[in-house]
Amino acid sequence: MLIRTFEQTDYPCVKTIYQQGIDTGNATFQLTAKSWDEWNTSMHSHSRLVAVENNKVIGWAAISPISNREVYSGVAEVSVYVGLEAQGKGVGQKLLSHLVLESELNNIWMLQAAIFPENISSIKLHANNGFRQLGIREKLGKMNDTWRDVVLMERRSKFVGISGN
Repeated sequence: MLIRTFEQTDYPCVKTIYQQGIDTGNATFQLTAKSWDEWNTSMHSHSRLVAVENNKVIGWAAISPISNREVYSGVAEVSVYVGLEAQGKGVGQKLLSHLVLESELNNIWMLQAAIFPENISSIKLHANNGFRQLGIREKLGKMNDTWRDVVLMERRSKFVGISGN
């Protein structure tokens, strides 16, 4: 398996994997995968990765800004998605560990994740990559007429944005 920088030509595969995650009902409040333009403008232009095996994209990871205010320029939200056929093989671990390094190279000092509590594997993945659980936002949003809670997790860089930087 190879982790490499995302290219626009990867988006059809990324969109398919994104929709697979959406279809689980435990990945995002999003109900359908975004179009290329929506996805492209919602994500940082850097720190976009794909996992490739046998010349096929099997997973992706990217970060999105949490705000357009300058004070939050180093804070980003994480997205990690693994195709159904590749789950349980360490793809998410490789993507997220590479994403952490890539984000730090691009001056991101804080990564955050909002994860449905039912998505235990994602919570474990983030914890294994230095994210800590901050708490649970109860009934944050409705999904198909059901209120959903979200576990908030964050990872503070040990290198970027510390005193003296």
